[in-house]
Amino acid sequence: MNTFKTEKQLFRCLVTEIKGISYKPFLCKKKLNSFNFEDLEKALKSYGVFLIEKEKCKIAVSKWVSPKRTRSYPYARVYDTLCYPVRITIIPFMKDEGADGDRDFLQWDTISLMSLLGVYVIIGYYSKAIKNKNYENKITSQTLDVDYIKKEIEEFFSFKSDALHWNLKQLEKIETISEKAIASYKDLSEKLSVKFHSFEEAEKRIKEIIEDYQSFSRNLAKRAQEREINIVQPKENISGNKASITIKNYLGGLYYFTCDEVEIDEKNKILYLIEAKHSSKKSLPSLNDIKDSLLKIILYCNLTNLKVGEKRYTSKPLLKLTSPVFDFQKLNQNKKNILSLLEKEAEENSFLVKINEQSLNKGQR
Repeated sequence: MNTFKTEKQLFRCLVTEIKGISYKPFLCKKKLNSFNFEDLEKALKSYGVFLIEKEKCKIAVSKWVSPKRTRSYPYARVYDTLCYPVRITIIPFMKDEGADGDRDFLQWDTISLMSLLGVYVIIGYYSKAIKNKNYENKITSQTLDVDYIKKEIEEFFSFKSDALHWNLKQLEKIETISEKAIASYKDLSEKLSVKFHSFEEAEKRIKEIIEDYQSFSRNLAKRAQEREINIVQPKENISGNKASITIKNYLGGLYYFTCDEVEIDEKNKILYLIEAKHSSKKSLPSLNDIKDSLLKIILYCNLTNLKVGEKRYTSKPLLKLTSPVFDFQKLNQNKKNILSLLEKEAEENSFLVKINEQSLNKGQR
């Protein structure tokens, strides 16, 4: 298996297709807390992933604390719902922590990934918060508008189509949601005496999304993807080349993602699509880090017709875990159990796992 060196630019144009998702997860939480629909507010306040029941219908729900995927492991929460046939994820359209904090907006690639995975998205907004005592212009403990989320879930119970069509309908409501979000932050600014990031800039950004949300969001995701290609995150220990992947689904839609690392077996025409997680102090990356990577591995396990430039390859997903202090014999039983389940998941779904270049898969050691 040799790393691409002479065709580096081709890593920016991997093109492939996805016709459906077939995947069996093994690392989902064994049991999720279950709530009646009337207790949704309690569930949202207490848990990041849970079950909601209404009239004998049960759905698995995950919640994002920010539209940015690098905060609080939202992918890991979504992963924990994949053992259930019907799953929803709730994502705030924007999160503004105040002028002394961060501000994030929902991006198209997030909706794309959820649509491909068959996860129904509910786009919400924050309506309540308290002032952060440590900063003059920062808020904390932001709370979603529960009445709005309830209304959307009630509509979902009578919806009969797939996740992609539902998610496109959600994006059609961006204007209404964004107006509510900005109105809430203006109200919080007055009530809490906190300055927020420019509302004019937010409204300009929202206007662009409303004018052509599909084109804008996809281009934004592609630009973000190109930036990410040149960045090595602290939790990635990468030796090969990053790559952008354009995925075409069965309806003809295009989705843009970034793969941590790509390696090639030119002799057998195999392209290894690698998701990497690194821990510098612990024996293994955390379970949430592993689940975070597995969400992308699920996509890679279902790719067909992969081309690099004009060359066609068979794709092989690889999860690469690295740690300078890894020692299997010194792992506690919980971590050994995690690796055992990860091995089963890899075997069941035909992907590879390596820990410090040593294969976890049976028959590959």
